[in-house]
Amino acid sequence: MMIKIEIANKDNAAVLALLGRVTYVESHGHFIDDKKDLLAYCNEAFSIFKIKQEVCQSKNIFYIIYVDDLPVGYAKLVLNAVHKSIISPNNCRLERIYILNDFIPLKIGQQLLSFIEKKTNELQLDTIWLSVYIKNNRAIRFYQKNEFKNVGKLNFIVNGKKYENIIFSKNL
Repeated sequence: MMIKIEIANKDNAAVLALLGRVTYVESHGHFIDDKKDLLAYCNEAFSIFKIKQEVCQSKNIFYIIYVDDLPVGYAKLVLNAVHKSIISPNNCRLERIYILNDFIPLKIGQQLLSFIEKKTNELQLDTIWLSVYIKNNRAIRFYQKNEFKNVGKLNFIVNGKKYENIIFSKNL
């Protein structure tokens, strides 16, 4: 099994959009009460048009992880993202780290997170932060195992409905 991680660009927008939709539904779909809300969120957040716009913004960095040349997940970093719970202005938000369910047992997420931490060090950032839905126990355990600390809360909005998230932060 060969694993590689590459920076994404607008030519990868369709792959990112599809991975985003599928992995979001796999990891969060069962938490969303109204499936129409889930569909509306996916249509908005993971449209090819929106992903192309996001990829072209200099504050965003996308990485795709491949297993034997098959794209199986991706990460989105937002440089210098502002939140009241994050003290350092020299930070990045790990806004998305999504792995297809079939590949989670291969510990791909761990490899992608380690890669991201290395890249954020290269960018001379001192803090990485993210948010996790309060009922997403698997993700919470993953970040705690990786030495992220609970530093606050935020509401994640899905089609107008609020879902309480924990903010995790890690000093690099």
